[in-house]
Amino acid sequence: MIPLSTIAHGRSGDKGNHANVAVIAYTQAGYRWLLEHLTVERVQRFFAPLGVTRVARFEAGNVLAVTFLLRDVLAGGASRSLRSDTQGKTLALALLQMPINPPADLDAMRRTA
Repeated sequence: MIPLSTIAHGRSGDKGNHANVAVIAYTQAGYRWLLEHLTVERVQRFFAPLGVTRVARFEAGNVLAVTFLLRDVLAGGASRSLRSDTQGKTLALALLQMPINPPADLDAMRRTA
């Protein structure tokens, strides 16, 4: 197993009580992998311990990204939550630690220097 961060990087932030998480592939091959394997169901299971109620996925092929809207993941949002990350800034980092099986064409997905 390898972390998702081997083939992608990400960004995240709050939208009230919700958060958006963008996972951006380093290469076109990595983007194709994200489209096939990084599903709404998989992301919802990953964030289930945080109380996410619904996940929506949006594709942004022009920047090799898949973005997820995580509903109710921030326990009330920045002004109400008692969590240490009230704005969801670490959610992308958490998702990038998701273990994945190494794709057969892993070398074509890695970041180039």
